Amino acid sequence: MWKQPYFVIGFSIIAFFLAGSFVYEWIWGNVPRQIYYIMEGGRAVEGAPISPNWQFPLGSDEFGYDLVGKLMLGAKYTILAALAVGALRMLIAVPLGYILGTYLDKHRKWISSLADSMHYIPLTLFAAFVLTPVLWMPQEGFTNTIWERIGIQVVIMALLTVPIVAILIANEAALLRDKEFILAAKTLGAGRLRIIRKHLYPQMREKIAVLYGQQVMETFIVFAHLGLLKLFLGGTKVSYDPMFGDPPMSISYEWAGLFGSTFRYLQSAPWLPLAPVLFIGLTIFAVSMMMEGYLRSKNPKVKKLRKAKVEEPAVEWNREQLRNNMVRIKEQEMIKAEK
Repeated sequence: MWKQPYFVIGFSIIAFFLAGSFVYEWIWGNVPRQIYYIMEGGRAVEGAPISPNWQFPLGSDEFGYDLVGKLMLGAKYTILAALAVGALRMLIAVPLGYILGTYLDKHRKWISSLADSMHYIPLTLFAAFVLTPVLWMPQEGFTNTIWERIGIQVVIMALLTVPIVAILIANEAALLRDKEFILAAKTLGAGRLRIIRKHLYPQMREKIAVLYGQQVMETFIVFAHLGLLKLFLGGTKVSYDPMFGDPPMSISYEWAGLFGSTFRYLQSAPWLPLAPVLFIGLTIFAVSMMMEGYLRSKNPKVKKLRKAKVEEPAVEWNREQLRNNMVRIKEQEMIKAEK
């Protein structure tokens, strides 16, 4: 897997964001650098939000905070939360899917029909309805920590689509149960648990890995949708001042929150909402690259094609050698016939 350039490139992008986030906070703290205006010739030529320049490659926000610093500080919250949602979702859905596809196969059809109806429910709206009491700051302030709110959000978002993922696993397990090697194992006395461990899981390992990557990418998209609804990862800071209240803000600088809180600047300062979208898109691209590299490393057809390409010069050389030998034998036979 580590020999696949696709996997290495995707892993390097995600590792860069995560490592850079922790290193940035360790060196410069958890508050980005701030500048209110740019001076040239003794006078202010530009005020916040400052457009991208050499000093601020991605510009600054409306309060003068460096956008690169905010994105690097929020990288660890965004990426780790998305990975945790996908992992917890698969950790719950895979065993349930195997149980439903083997032990409860008689009830699989009607449960599958019930779970399929969830495809028509917008996941973002359902998540917003459930997460609003958790993430929207009340007037008296939050009573729990940011990590507790992130943990609650991860659990809720993981549970929302567990039925759909479990049905996918159950249907795939039901298809494999009719294969000859599964029937042979049953004939030899293998129990259902052994069939799951020794036959179903090894056959579905690559599909489960791909499904995990898809869940992570879906989580990034739902985060972005929730950001547009002002529900930010870790909580939404709300000002209840009736006269000079600030708009809802992200507490953790996570990317979806930066996107949602600056979407109103799409026309006047487009770098504010587009920079978080660029980082989210780049991370989704990295996850997709890792999935492709993993599949290439586990696909035997790719290995056979590579071996065929490596052995091709040797085959051509053997053919040429055989042709030369045949010509030499014919020449020797002609010489003998003349004698």
